[in-house]
Amino acid sequence: MKNGKTILIMILLTFGFKSFAAGFEKDVIRTDKGELVLTFIGHGTLMMEYGGKVVHIDPVGQYADYAKLPKADLILVTHQHGDHLDGAAIAKIKKENTEIWMAEVCQAGCPEGKVLKNGETVRAAGIEVEAVPAYNIVHKRPNGAPFHPKGEGNGYILDFDGTRVYVAGDTENIPEMKALKNITVAFLPMNLPYTMTPAMVADAARAFHPKILYPYHFGNTDPAELVKLLAGEKDMEVRIRKLQ
Repeated sequence: MKNGKTILIMILLTFGFKSFAAGFEKDVIRTDKGELVLTFIGHGTLMMEYGGKVVHIDPVGQYADYAKLPKADLILVTHQHGDHLDGAAIAKIKKENTEIWMAEVCQAGCPEGKVLKNGETVRAAGIEVEAVPAYNIVHKRPNGAPFHPKGEGNGYILDFDGTRVYVAGDTENIPEMKALKNITVAFLPMNLPYTMTPAMVADAARAFHPKILYPYHFGNTDPAELVKLLAGEKDMEVRIRKLQ
C-alpha cells in the first residue's frame, strides 16, 4: 500500500492534479519552469494560465460568464462557427494589450483579430504559437462539402517553455495531425458528424503519441469508448473532463 501511495504522489507531481475551483474543472501540469493551469470551460472552450499570462481559446458565452473570468493576455480562435467564435465573449475578456490571433475566416466576427494561417508561427504574450491545419476528409454536408474545409480553420500548438500543448480545433485525423512530434498534452475533438469518432481519435493519438490526451468537444459521444481503445497505450494517459 505504501508503494501505491508513493506512485500516486509521483504521478501527481509529474502530471498535475484536478480541482474544481471557480466552478470549472482544472488540471495543473508541471513544466520545467512552473505550473501550467488548464481550465476546462466546456465544448471547445479552454483557458490556460502560465507564467502570469492568461490564454483563452475559443471563448464562447454559452459556456461561461466571461465577465467573471480573468482577462486575457492572449485569445486564440480556431474557426468561425458560433460554438467557437463569440465576439461578445471576446469583448468581455479583452484588455488594451490583449493579443487576438485567429483563422482568416474569423475576421468578419472579430475584426480586431490578427490572422494566423496554417503553418505560421507567432510569439504572442511570450508564448510561441503555431497554427496547424484542421479540416474534414470523411464527414461532409449533404451537398458534399466538408463541414470544415481544408485551409479555413486552425488548430494550435502552444509551447510553454518546452511543454507543447496541441488544441486541434474542429478536425479529423488528418495526415498533418499524425505527423506531429513532441506533444505533451493534446485536445482532440470527438463528435459526429462534425469531427471524429473515438476510433479516429485513437488512430491519431497512436500516431503522434501525446503524453496526456483530453477528448473535447465530444457532445453525446461516450468518451469511455476512447479509454477502452487506448487502454493498451502504456505511455499515454487519457483524461476525461467536462467538455461536452
